[in-house]
Amino acid sequence: MQQGYAAVLCVLAVLGLEAAAPGECELTRLLQDKLQYEMRLQYMKHYFPIDYTVQVQYEEVLRPSNITRLRNGTVSEAALRYLWFHVSSQAVLRIREVLPEKHPSWKYTQELCQLFDALGEEYSKYRQTDVEAVVADLVKLIHSAGAESRSKAVRPKALLDNCLKVMRMLYGVPCRWEST
Repeated sequence: MQQGYAAVLCVLAVLGLEAAAPGECELTRLLQDKLQYEMRLQYMKHYFPIDYTVQVQYEEVLRPSNITRLRNGTVSEAALRYLWFHVSSQAVLRIREVLPEKHPSWKYTQELCQLFDALGEEYSKYRQTDVEAVVADLVKLIHSAGAESRSKAVRPKALLDNCLKVMRMLYGVPCRWEST
């Protein structure tokens, strides 16, 4: 059994992918279930006014093309997952900030926050010195309160759409998800 596991790690290393921790895989699987299209559509579009947007920092919008560019710049998969966690959890917090407690989407965003909090426990072992400088700088910028960063208006559903797409890119292969 250990030889099979070692072979999988070897194949992942050859592909340039670092294995995700089992806890990360389980939590992101739960997150993927929570981010099903029907739920995102209902809670992030139908329960919001038409064309409603949330103001976020430019760096808080993480798209698959950003990941591809960073991968081409030889940023490690672990660093990309670290970046995805910080960007996505911040996006959920931004959405939650605009919701009153009695809003129909409040409980949904609360559940997403709880999953991100649990995932944060997995990432608590990472230090910014362990990831590439470009990722560490982006994470610092995302969490800086008075950032002089450019602001961007984004629909809540689009933030969660990007969250899911990037999560599938980063976790689909290492966690062996069937539908990536």
